[in-house]
Amino acid sequence: MKSWYTIRARSSGTEVLIYDEIGAYGVTAKGFLAELAGLPGEASIDLRLNSPGGSVFDAVAIYNALKRHTGDITVWIDGIAASAASYIAMAGDTIIMPENAFLMIHDPSGLVVGTAEDMRATAEALDKVKGSLIQGYAAKSGKADEEIATLMAAETWLDAKDALDLGFIDRIAEPVKLAASFDVARFRNAPPEVVEAASETDGPAGPEPQSEGVADANTEPNPESPAAEAPNQVASETPMDDPATGRAEAIAHARAVIDLCRLAGQLQMAGRFLEEDASLEEVRNRLLAVKAEAGPDISAAHAQPGRAATTNPWGEVIARTFKTKG
Repeated sequence: MKSWYTIRARSSGTEVLIYDEIGAYGVTAKGFLAELAGLPGEASIDLRLNSPGGSVFDAVAIYNALKRHTGDITVWIDGIAASAASYIAMAGDTIIMPENAFLMIHDPSGLVVGTAEDMRATAEALDKVKGSLIQGYAAKSGKADEEIATLMAAETWLDAKDALDLGFIDRIAEPVKLAASFDVARFRNAPPEVVEAASETDGPAGPEPQSEGVADANTEPNPESPAAEAPNQVASETPMDDPATGRAEAIAHARAVIDLCRLAGQLQMAGRFLEEDASLEEVRNRLLAVKAEAGPDISAAHAQPGRAATTNPWGEVIARTFKTKG
């Protein structure tokens, strides 16, 4: 899977790039935090963001790790810092945003399959997560918790001037070209210019800063590969002729895997399938096998209205989803 972050050593400090969706469709925050912990505590960090967000739990972990770092952290919002990515941005000692970039904050969301109690528990967890996010946004902006909560509930998109006025950033920089194949249309209030720019596939996922790092002594860089230009970059394990197309296919596959696992009530298996790069056919068969081993959820002594017990609606849902996604 494509890594969503890059950490590069430079003579003047360290450059960290987050130019993709966070967590779910690539490596998790565990690898990011391990590399971050390996940096000298006093090292200055330039954190460059161009991300539509991702896993809120990974984002909270990254935010806390950055706040523990004793060196100075400068955050550059190179295009979009939306959702979980905007929370990570709040860890910066200085936050800089080009005048045509965007920052977005909103309520955390999630999906749950289960009983009413399961859903109530999930709602309570989301409320707690929101409270944690509010603290981070309020600490940077100086705004009251209630004002932050209102902005989050409305899914608020801020350009550089708005973000500066509200205290979320410290400085406005010159405009940059927005170019990244992000699916931001799923957000209900995404500005048209952001949707248009983020749907482009003919440009890189944000600007490509120059690396000043030293090549890893254990690595033989290929002069023709992108990693040769950025020696310490965490590169994709599967080079692709068309990076934009390859990335879109990888994300589509990951989402299909996660959808199948969610429908099967086995969401915890998604990470294993993605690590193994399992095909959708293999995922479907293994989920069906798990379901068969588990047996019926409701015994015959507790007959339920609706379709007969001999039918298999779950299998039909998975089959339809697989046909659509595959």
